[in-house]
Amino acid sequence: MTSQTPRYEYPRVLSIAGSDSGGGAGIQADLKTIAALGCFGMTAITALTAQNTCGVRAIHGVPPQMLRDQIDAVIDDIGADAVKIGMLHAPEIVRTVAEAIDRHTLPNVVFDPVMVATSGAVLIEQASMDVLVRELFPRAALITPNLDEAGLLIGKPLASTEDMEGAALALRAQGARAVLVKGGHLRGETVIDLLLTESGEKIWMKAPRIQSPNTHGTGCTLSSAIASHLALGESLVEAVRAARLYVREALQSGAQVRTGNCGGPLNHSHAPVAMHLRPLQRA
Repeated sequence: MTSQTPRYEYPRVLSIAGSDSGGGAGIQADLKTIAALGCFGMTAITALTAQNTCGVRAIHGVPPQMLRDQIDAVIDDIGADAVKIGMLHAPEIVRTVAEAIDRHTLPNVVFDPVMVATSGAVLIEQASMDVLVRELFPRAALITPNLDEAGLLIGKPLASTEDMEGAALALRAQGARAVLVKGGHLRGETVIDLLLTESGEKIWMKAPRIQSPNTHGTGCTLSSAIASHLALGESLVEAVRAARLYVREALQSGAQVRTGNCGGPLNHSHAPVAMHLRPLQRA
């Protein structure tokens, strides 16, 4: 039996985020999303959480050196075409990730500033806020805060599309290159998101609201879907539009499924695609 010389590689997406023991958000949601979109997922875990559909019971942070070792091990061997960053609970963890981005020149970084769980549990230390803005905003191709997170970052609550636009501009002024403010928490039957691009273009994205009790992990899913589409070579605007569609279909197909006793997860595997192959670019 003769061995074959490899001719192809997979689009590679690294998720740097926390672990959700309930499987609906964090690293677990990221891997499900990345696989469903035909990319190869890898992880560097920042924290372990004990949680389920009803809430977070405990958080155990990973030591910074262990996080650094995870990132280095993956990138030195496999590499990455895009990176999704989620839960960063402490300043030293933020700095470790920022240093890794520079050390490996990581491309297509999508940063979802996870700060508060749907249940209301705080997932980030207050001391991390300034470090997070200073160290990660300029290094990310896109940040994807929801209304609560954007409001926390700029110091005022958001309750309208005018507030969303002001927040996007304020976050750009804080150093973000591009901002997707997610308006799903606004009242009304239409979900409105705002993408402010690096060039300053404002792109409003609207769609009918999907009624579902299962929204756990929506933000994690969206950001990892955006990273996956960037890894496939799409532009930022194309990636955001495609990721929003994936999330909407995952919400719709999972709306009548019960998982756990509280807010369940999306149906990440509603329409999985085969792993993408492209000509091998590495020696």
